[in-house]
Amino acid sequence: MSEQPAKTMLEVNGIEVIYNHVILVLKGVSLTVPEGGIVAILGGNGAGKTTTLRAISNLLKGERGEVTKGSIEYRGERIENLTPSDLVRRGVVQVMEGRHCFAHLTIEENLYTGAYTRTSKAEIAANLEKVYSYFPRLKERRKSQAAYTSGGEQQMCAIGRALMSAPALVLLDEPSMGLAPQLVEEVFNIVRELNAKEGTTFLLAEQNTNMALKYANYGYIMESGRVVMDGSAAELASNEDVKEFYLGVGGAERKSFRDVKSYKRRKRWLA
Repeated sequence: MSEQPAKTMLEVNGIEVIYNHVILVLKGVSLTVPEGGIVAILGGNGAGKTTTLRAISNLLKGERGEVTKGSIEYRGERIENLTPSDLVRRGVVQVMEGRHCFAHLTIEENLYTGAYTRTSKAEIAANLEKVYSYFPRLKERRKSQAAYTSGGEQQMCAIGRALMSAPALVLLDEPSMGLAPQLVEEVFNIVRELNAKEGTTFLLAEQNTNMALKYANYGYIMESGRVVMDGSAAELASNEDVKEFYLGVGGAERKSFRDVKSYKRRKRWLA
């Protein structure tokens, strides 16, 4: 018997995003996230990855941005007009880039702030224990002020806080940013474990293409506000263009960044 295809959880269809009523940042971006998947949005700084996540989580308005064209559907429901807290209640939560923790609160107090949509004390306690089972280091540091913890611990705290709302879909923005390689591996391993054991779906924006393709099922490569290529993680990892531009594996000659920028194949992508 053949396996049933995974149900679509999130459908982004041809969205355009404009900041300050004039700056066009996203130009017709479409992507699909299946239930139970790990999907990566890849690309360099300024490609539009973070804007895409914020369009989905409705955090654009705080930066004077808005979706002006296209549609975003979560489990078949249009969500462009829902507030971020409405989305959290429906199971969509974003972990911002830069490890945003409340510096003056302890790790445990930070985690509790993620449970504000939950009303059952028993459920909150159970969620806290679950977070500690995935992040034992947070349990060790639970009484420490977040400001005095390491970058890796703050990233774990930010992800753990998102998990306190028992999300179905986590939008994870640049989880590897500023972390040592060993910690990056640890964070991605926990993402994979949460996906496998809890069934949590992830859409992550990541500049570390090598790491993302190792853990994701599917990827979308963005440049200048457009999706220029997509495919399974295996297809992208073996693609010659991706190897050259994103994985640092080229031909015999190593090209300078300036040469790569004007390289014909890249022009072909953006044509």
